[in-house]
Amino acid sequence: MSKLPKWFKGELYKKGAEVTNRFGGDSCYLNAEELSMYDFIIGSTMVLEMGGGYKHTDVSLLRKGLDWFRQHNAEAYMVLLD
Repeated sequence: MSKLPKWFKGELYKKGAEVTNRFGGDSCYLNAEELSMYDFIIGSTMVLEMGGGYKHTDVSLLRKGLDWFRQHNAEAYMVLLD
């Protein structure tokens, strides 16, 4: 398991799950930490796309989340987020 960074304030899941790319349909299994970060990334993206409360820190945290995910599971990053 990969420890989540201190800046992460999202929900921490106890179990992992299979996640499917919403555009391409490919899927992969994420452990609890990866799933927590994935949901943080998707949620942050949706908020920013809807124009809800845009702040520089929101974009910064989204980028940090993407970097963390890429470092800890590059294969799943390519399937789900690239």
